[in-house]
Amino acid sequence: MTEAVPQSIEVGDGATRRRIAILRREPGGSGKPGFFWLSGFKSDMASTKATALDAWAETHGYGCTRFDYSGHGISEGRFEEGTIGRWLDEAEAVFMSATHEPQVVIGSSMGGYIALLLLRRLMEARPEAERRLKALLLIAPAWDMTEELMWKAFPPDARKALMTDGVFLRPSLYGDPYPITRALIEDGRSHLLAARPFDPGRPVHIVQGLMDPDVPWQHAEALLGLLSGGWAEMTKVPDGEHRLSRPQDLALMFDVLERLAKS
Repeated sequence: MTEAVPQSIEVGDGATRRRIAILRREPGGSGKPGFFWLSGFKSDMASTKATALDAWAETHGYGCTRFDYSGHGISEGRFEEGTIGRWLDEAEAVFMSATHEPQVVIGSSMGGYIALLLLRRLMEARPEAERRLKALLLIAPAWDMTEELMWKAFPPDARKALMTDGVFLRPSLYGDPYPITRALIEDGRSHLLAARPFDPGRPVHIVQGLMDPDVPWQHAEALLGLLSGGWAEMTKVPDGEHRLSRPQDLALMFDVLERLAKS
């Protein structure tokens, strides 16, 4: 396997300027689309699924673009400064600067949420770029997560800490507690999909584990009601948990991607 080409771009102005690290693999086959990977909350472009995707893309002649949000992986910035809007801006900047061919966007967990927000933004403001977005694969999509999966699920003491101290240390199944900031919650309310459902205008395939403790399958299934036009479908993995990175989960991801790439 050859290494993807490392790149970086700067996003933001003044004190908010940050360097975003990118790994870009050019398509190996004429006319083939690329894959655009969007990581989850506190994850990065070196995760199991992201690196497996890159290797599979190379083997099958597809391009692949991965990047780290600010405060994640090897990109600049502090995690505590991150918001949905900030990470969405970075996703848009990377999509516009690092990709040129048609793309299938793959979003994992929060990345699934960012993927839908990116599509909606391109549809409203950048129709020429929107036409390059062929399809979406959403893996355990944590749509509207700051409101539905965080704020509404937090106990009263956590909400109080957020409002008075500006931060709450949320326990994690995957390591040390991580900070949830008041800014993350309040900014998230400007990006709610439930407030503005839309027609994606291209295939959207959701893959969801029924044993997922972080994004309940009912939450993922409710997304089908927010995406009009009959484009969205869902595959349920009966014994799948949140990460969906076992060999059989990866095989399912590649099978869906091959179908979406040819759609």
